[in-house]
Amino acid sequence: MRLVNTVPVLDEAKCIGCVICTSVCPTLAWSVDRQTKLAVLNEPLCFGCVNCESRCPTYAIKMVPREEDRHLYVDPQQVNYEEVVDLCRRARFHPEQIICFCTASRAEEAAAAILTGSRTPEDISARTGIRSGCTVECAQPLLRLLAAAGIPYKTALDGKGWQIYGPVPTVWDIPQSVKDKYADRGFRFEEDMALMEEVIDAPLRPPT
Repeated sequence: MRLVNTVPVLDEAKCIGCVICTSVCPTLAWSVDRQTKLAVLNEPLCFGCVNCESRCPTYAIKMVPREEDRHLYVDPQQVNYEEVVDLCRRARFHPEQIICFCTASRAEEAAAAILTGSRTPEDISARTGIRSGCTVECAQPLLRLLAAAGIPYKTALDGKGWQIYGPVPTVWDIPQSVKDKYADRGFRFEEDMALMEEVIDAPLRPPT
């Protein structure tokens, strides 16, 4: 569960409407008003990652304590858990596998978010807190889960954001010709795949 206890506050006198905050926000919580040319925060989407504060060129944004803490979590047990397991394993994840080390979030939670309506990495992040740490690395598991659900990669920024660079190939995507070419150079693609398949298919923990 992600605890959100800070929120960004804008100093309008310093804001130059440069839109950097809109590009670095993992949940698309920031926009720039066309008339005032000032940044505007959609506060319910913010999960306190501090990207906006750390990258604002005029230091117009400052993180301050929230009046009330927020908790972000999508309970995988609130949906059909067999569907959660199926989606995770189609994406080549064990349901209990941690996919965001900053928040210790598991694949099952992201899968549950998708099964209950999330269609973009940004929306999954806003609901779960995934990507609120480094904000970059754990985008890939979300893209894999979305693809396994038949949802093509799409971001509301249409590729203009600075956090997601598109899906990265996994060992399962490597062509056989490449595997054959490097088989005698110390690479063990088949053994790696077999080991990972064992992890993916490992038994689930007993329900509590």
